Amino acid sequence: MERETLDVDVLIAGGGPAGLSAALRLAQLQKQRGGDPLSIAVLEKAREAGAHMLSGAVLDPSTLRDLVPDFKEKGAPLATEVHRDHVYFFTRSAKIPFPIIPPPLQNHGNYIISLNRFVGWLAEQVEAEGIDFFAGFPGQEVLMDGDRVIGVRTGDRGVGRHGERRPNFEPGVDIHAKVTIFCDGVRGNLTKDLLRRLQLGKDAGPEQFAIGIKELWELPAGRLEAGTVIHTMGYPLRHEEFGGAFIYALPDNQAFVGFVVGLDYRDPLFDPHMAFNRFKQHPYVAALLRGGQMVRYGAKALPEGGWNTIPRVYMDGGLIAGDAGGFMNSMRLKGIHLAMRTGMLAGETAFDAVTGGDTSAAALSAYKQKIDASRVRQELYPVRNVHQAFGYGLLPGLMYAGLALVTKGWWFTRMPSHAGHERMQHVATYHGSRDRFGAVPEPSNATTADRTLTFDKLTNVHYSSTAHDEDQPVHLLVNTDVCHSTCGREYGYPCIRFCPADVYEMIDDGGGGKKLQINASNCVHCKTCDIMDPYAVITWVPPEGGGGPQYNGM
Repeated sequence: MERETLDVDVLIAGGGPAGLSAALRLAQLQKQRGGDPLSIAVLEKAREAGAHMLSGAVLDPSTLRDLVPDFKEKGAPLATEVHRDHVYFFTRSAKIPFPIIPPPLQNHGNYIISLNRFVGWLAEQVEAEGIDFFAGFPGQEVLMDGDRVIGVRTGDRGVGRHGERRPNFEPGVDIHAKVTIFCDGVRGNLTKDLLRRLQLGKDAGPEQFAIGIKELWELPAGRLEAGTVIHTMGYPLRHEEFGGAFIYALPDNQAFVGFVVGLDYRDPLFDPHMAFNRFKQHPYVAALLRGGQMVRYGAKALPEGGWNTIPRVYMDGGLIAGDAGGFMNSMRLKGIHLAMRTGMLAGETAFDAVTGGDTSAAALSAYKQKIDASRVRQELYPVRNVHQAFGYGLLPGLMYAGLALVTKGWWFTRMPSHAGHERMQHVATYHGSRDRFGAVPEPSNATTADRTLTFDKLTNVHYSSTAHDEDQPVHLLVNTDVCHSTCGREYGYPCIRFCPADVYEMIDDGGGGKKLQINASNCVHCKTCDIMDPYAVITWVPPEGGGGPQYNGM
């Protein structure tokens, strides 16, 4: 197959906060230093900038001030400044307020934002600088020459469900670059491939993840003051499960309502979406939402492993920034400013390497030195073991988190940990029953959706505005032999529970058993299945360009 080839100086794979910050910083350096203009391109898999962007989101504006000092004058869409913080411990029917707001959860001076709108605004700044932004072009494959990254191949278009070329077939483009900056998000398919091929994580701890589920609500007037931030822990999670919830009040009587749980839980019948519904049924939350209307839904995985799980982020011809590299502070529940900061530093490193004529790993290792000398390490290193500590339970985790704050993390260089999917136990081990084969067990935290306060997964997917071309290859690659022969018997088909979009469904196989049906068109691109499957037999790859959720206002 003949493919079109495009040559650029710097290619940025991913149009989120990290990728756009890298592009904008490159444009700024070009203006400051002059010389021959660099050709820069940004690839984004969504149909438009910000369409796939989802976060809580409370923005620490420190990086934004450095990148765009006049961001207010330029109309940055910051919905409201935070005016009030609350932190509660939930029991089943009550809330216990924290007497003092923990410093990591103090948000005065931060902003509640729609990440979707914020990224759209960043893309406008990038395009105003003359940088090419290619929406609807997912990076499908890393192009390499030996151990050197030389670019990215975009996905083919017009391929039918069975792999046949339709009349509108267009082969993907090979984009060659002197430096490629990988900003393809948490569990990005390109970065995942690099980690495997170049063993970039061999000296780091195993990656740790969580899933975040979020809804946008319209509330009755006066119910919650704009700028109010509420965080909760405890119910509906058990002490062995890591996570919590949030409510962020926006102007115009809107609020973000979200739930985060670590993807390292032991109970194979646990369902994160069910836990989110139970959170909304808590008397305090139900009273806030009563009479309101849910208007948008989304879900995504979060990289919560911390400093010790960050892989080597440079290689010959390539750099990794943002969520793709694991740059998130799970103790503060923030990562946007760290994604932007690492994107800026990657842009600076790429500019120096390209203009200096040396894009080797040795030259690009300056990126790691910049990170170590920046606020990124200053913020992440002291709390590098917090998520791992919660693996021992809620109380040990809280005690360790407190000590990390007091001592600034000078002790315990690396706490032992395991990949989250390895912690899931067999149904027989956790629940003491082997009578599971051939049946689809109920979630251990099952609750009935009323479609007013709580919703089933299919209803929620409708509110994510997810759309895919139905006539294309399934973008979730599954070894179904393991699913049918082993996973169902041992783990009770956990994919039907950990997926927040009802992508995986067990149906009758016509012979008295069950078989897996993959409803790929439901996929909201959260990557949870790629992370949490206990046998690691699910691989998420990008669908045809432009497909996926449309997170307007999220």
